Amino acid sequence: MRTKFLPIFLLMSSVLGALAISGCKKQAPATNADTAFGAYDAEPDWSDPSKVVKLGYRESQGKHIFYTYCVWCHADATPAGPSNRSNLTPMPPLMNDGEKLNGESDEFLQNIITLGGTALGKSEMMPPYGKTLSPEEIKAVIAFARAIAQPPYKAPGRPGPQYAPK
Repeated sequence: MRTKFLPIFLLMSSVLGALAISGCKKQAPATNADTAFGAYDAEPDWSDPSKVVKLGYRESQGKHIFYTYCVWCHADATPAGPSNRSNLTPMPPLMNDGEKLNGESDEFLQNIITLGGTALGKSEMMPPYGKTLSPEEIKAVIAFARAIAQPPYKAPGRPGPQYAPK
């Protein structure tokens, strides 16, 4: 009885194998590096919804974390509806508030996210996320905040020489 099914099994296996291999010949279309950069994700500009901010990989990871943990206090609205921001005292800054956040160093933002507001003399409403998020995840959130900041964030320039030329 088994010998009757062996040729059928071998025939079906070879047909399925040929079909699987034939799909491997297709190649993905080439992508220009200029258009691929920032194409990972995008965020509507909070100040002007007709504009879109392109995000790189790290900023996109930060966006995901932001919408999981931070949106409830650092945005006026969430995907689920209004945020809780207006109910907090003091009211937390919006994540895109460049006037407030652009002046803060990445180190300060990393510390306040990691340790919470109380540890840095800020609002006790800001919880510590150091045991919830990894340092890389916190850096990604900061990168997202820098990407959507209005006015746009400009990294501090390199300090000049310590000694003026004579």
